[in-house]
Amino acid sequence: MNRLGNKFILSILSAVICIFTLLILVEPALAWGFFGHKRINRLAAFTLPPEMIVFYKQHLEYITEHAVDPDKRRYAVEGEDKNHYIDIDIYGENGEGMKNMPRKWDDAVEKFSEDTLRAYGILPWNLEKAVKKLQYAFESGDANRILKYSADIGHYIGDAHVPLHTTVNYNGQLTGQRGIHGFWESRIPESFSEDYDFFVGKAQYVRDVRTFIWDFIADSHACVDSVLTFEKELSNRYPSDQKYAYEQRGVTTMRVYSREYTEAYNAMLDGMVERRMRATVLDVGSLWFTAWVNAGQPDLGNLGLVEFSEEEKDAEKELQKAYQGGKIKGREH
Repeated sequence: MNRLGNKFILSILSAVICIFTLLILVEPALAWGFFGHKRINRLAAFTLPPEMIVFYKQHLEYITEHAVDPDKRRYAVEGEDKNHYIDIDIYGENGEGMKNMPRKWDDAVEKFSEDTLRAYGILPWNLEKAVKKLQYAFESGDANRILKYSADIGHYIGDAHVPLHTTVNYNGQLTGQRGIHGFWESRIPESFSEDYDFFVGKAQYVRDVRTFIWDFIADSHACVDSVLTFEKELSNRYPSDQKYAYEQRGVTTMRVYSREYTEAYNAMLDGMVERRMRATVLDVGSLWFTAWVNAGQPDLGNLGLVEFSEEEKDAEKELQKAYQGGKIKGREH
C-alpha cells in the first residue's frame, strides 16, 4: 500500500480512537449522577401494597432505567431544566423564601409573575402536576403512561430531596465550592450507600399532596446551610493535595474527591445523605400509592406486560441521541 493510503487509514483510526475516548470520558461523567435516581425508583417499588407491586415488579427494569429520563430531556427539551429545582432563597433569605412563596401556582404567579417563577425553577408545581397525570393514567388503565409518569415522579421527588436543588447557590459557585452538587448527590451515595438502611416501611396515603411536596422541599432547604458550611470548613483545614484523587474510568483518568475527603465530609454531615435518600424512597412510593388510591384503586394485575409502539421506541432513541451528543438546554447541576 502506498504512503498516501497508509496516511488515510491512520487518520481514520485516529478519528475513531478520539471519538471512542470522548464517549468513554463523557458517558461516565454524565452517568455518575444517575446512580441514586435509579436505586431510589427501584427501592420505592417495594414499598407498595400487593395490589400495586404485581405491576411494578413486572416492569422493575423500566422504572429503574427510565428514572433518569428527565435528566436526559434537559438535553432535548427547552425549559425542562426548570422542572428540577426551585431557588427558594431568591424569594427571601434565612428561610423567609419558604414563608413568602404561595403554594398554589396561580397565587404564586399573581405575587411574583410566571416569568420570575420559571426563571428560578418550578419543581414543586411540576411535581404536583405529574402526580395528577399519574392518577389520570391509572384511571384510564394506560400502562405505558403509568410507567412513564411513575419514573418521572421518582426522579423529580429525588431532586426535591437534594438540598442544593433548592438554592441559587446550587453548585457552590457563589462561595468558591464549585463541584459540591455532584459531591453531595453522587460521590457520597456511590461511596457509602451499600451500607445504608433502606428498610423504610410501607408507602402511606397522602391526603394533601401539595402540602406534602412543599414539606419535603422545606426539609431539603433547611439542610442547605450545613451542606455548604461543613464543606467550606473541611476544605479550609484539609491539605489541598489530599482533597482530590485520580480514578481510572475505562481508558480515562478522572479527578474526583478523594476517599479520605469524602469520608470526612460524610462524617460531618452525620448521615444526612442517607436520611434524605431514605425519605426519598418512601415519599416516591407514597405518591405513587396516593395517585393509585385517588384513581379508585384500579386492578393493575390484568394490565400485563407493556408493549411500546415503534413511535415510542423511536422517541426513546432520539432522546438518547440528544443526551449523548448534545448540550444541556439551560442550567447545569
